[in-house]
Amino acid sequence: MTCTLHVAWDDRLTGYDFGPGHPMAPIRLKLTMELAQAFGLDRQDGVSVEVPAPATVAELELIHDPTYIGLVRLAGSPDQAPDKQELTSRVLLMHGLGTADDPVFAGMHEASAMVAGATLAAARAVWTSTAQHGVSIAGGLHHAMARSASGFCIYNDPAIAIAWLLSQGAERIAYVDVDAHHGDGVQAAFWNDPRVLTIGLHESPDTLFPGTGRATEIGGPQAEGTSVNVALPAGTGDAGWLRAFAAVVPPLLREFGPQVLVSQHGCDSHRSDPLTNLELTIDAQRAAHAAIHALAHEVAGGRWLLTGGGGYEHVQVVPRTWTHLLFEAAGRPLDPASATPEAWRQYVREATGRKAPETMTEGGQGHFDPKAAFDTGYNPSDPVDQAILATRKAAFPHHVLMP
Repeated sequence: MTCTLHVAWDDRLTGYDFGPGHPMAPIRLKLTMELAQAFGLDRQDGVSVEVPAPATVAELELIHDPTYIGLVRLAGSPDQAPDKQELTSRVLLMHGLGTADDPVFAGMHEASAMVAGATLAAARAVWTSTAQHGVSIAGGLHHAMARSASGFCIYNDPAIAIAWLLSQGAERIAYVDVDAHHGDGVQAAFWNDPRVLTIGLHESPDTLFPGTGRATEIGGPQAEGTSVNVALPAGTGDAGWLRAFAAVVPPLLREFGPQVLVSQHGCDSHRSDPLTNLELTIDAQRAAHAAIHALAHEVAGGRWLLTGGGGYEHVQVVPRTWTHLLFEAAGRPLDPASATPEAWRQYVREATGRKAPETMTEGGQGHFDPKAAFDTGYNPSDPVDQAILATRKAAFPHHVLMP
């Protein structure tokens, strides 16, 4: 399909950096953009790579408490008085700042606001029809809460963008999150707002942070059924994950009829991710990108805002998965058999000291088959089918859909 794509990117986005050894290493972003550019992303018709501006305080306050924003600014400031540092540290910890997951770094507010600004820029492009699709590959920081940091996330850029779209007059927004970790911050932000449907496919909270995202979490009293969670068992692979997607996401999006589709494409569902326990290949992740893209055109008139997210295998997984995502959003999917460009392989060696992957595939399940949906039958002994049924029983009746 022919698409136009606004890519919000600037090297300053790599300033979101918790320091050496932290899983959320900015090299994963740089390797992704270098691979996409090596394949000629910026030379594609209809693709615009634009430098975003940082989010303003007023924009951050669409989701975040002003006191918390002030603390983030203080945490990253080099000017704290020595006699106040101990007290400041205790206060920061109360707001999730200065933990092992979210260590303080210089310029933290500015770097975090830059990420939020990139996602807002992509949202503006979509809402104003500057482009059909907008992407913020540095975004997807879905754990941050209104008054606290969490899970490598300082400001919740997807929630900020959704709140901004609502402020512009959007009446129905759907958010699909395929990160292995539950998008608890986005769910919390719109828990009781019937205008926003959040759908997450993630690893079970029994085995993974943040310990939320059960099928029974369906939304507040004024928005029951608008929070939808598929909590998949550890070890779920390509076929089971894609079956769960087919069984839950398309019917809900078709019934809800969003004006904008927002998606978070954390790729830590991969089998080699060091922090999670799902077993997907890059090929299944690519199939999910394509399915979400098709649904954006089917149910939202093509208005699609997409972000990155988690993903902690920095060389083998993140660059390839997100390069597939970028080219899918541009309407020019890459042949999975394509060889990675030699110039990029050399860049990987120089930047990381590691050997780069040679092709864009792992030979996994690279197609999305709607016929594999849950409606074709239920295996009561299959843990994946059990998770699917739990979700459908909890959420589907609120949408006049049969479990």
